[in-house]
Amino acid sequence: MKACPVDTTLKLMGKKFTMHIIRNMLMFKQSRFNQFLDSIEGINPKTLSVRLREMEKDALISRKIYPETPPRVEYTMTEKGHALAPILIQMAEFSMKYCCGDVFIDGKPRTIKQTLSTKALKQLEQ
Repeated sequence: MKACPVDTTLKLMGKKFTMHIIRNMLMFKQSRFNQFLDSIEGINPKTLSVRLREMEKDALISRKIYPETPPRVEYTMTEKGHALAPILIQMAEFSMKYCCGDVFIDGKPRTIKQTLSTKALKQLEQ
């Protein structure tokens, strides 16, 4: 083996805000810079720009510039980016079960099916 598969995956998704961007693209169908900036707590424009460039370089997302004035840029998930959806779901399920005191006000564990609508789950899995 050339490298540890877990380390390789963590390098892709382990940087701060990367999984937040992926979550927002998958769950909330966000595709624009300002949508991410407005909805991800604590991120600033410079960090968001860097993350989006890294994610594009890593082939997790693709970037499309529309020839309009002012220019419009949209980001879409690639097949590789979509492949992270089950991992994101499992991370959420882990937290809902084992870190429920940090996740839920009442501190009681839940399954992802109890917290997300069927539609939201299907969007994540697509």
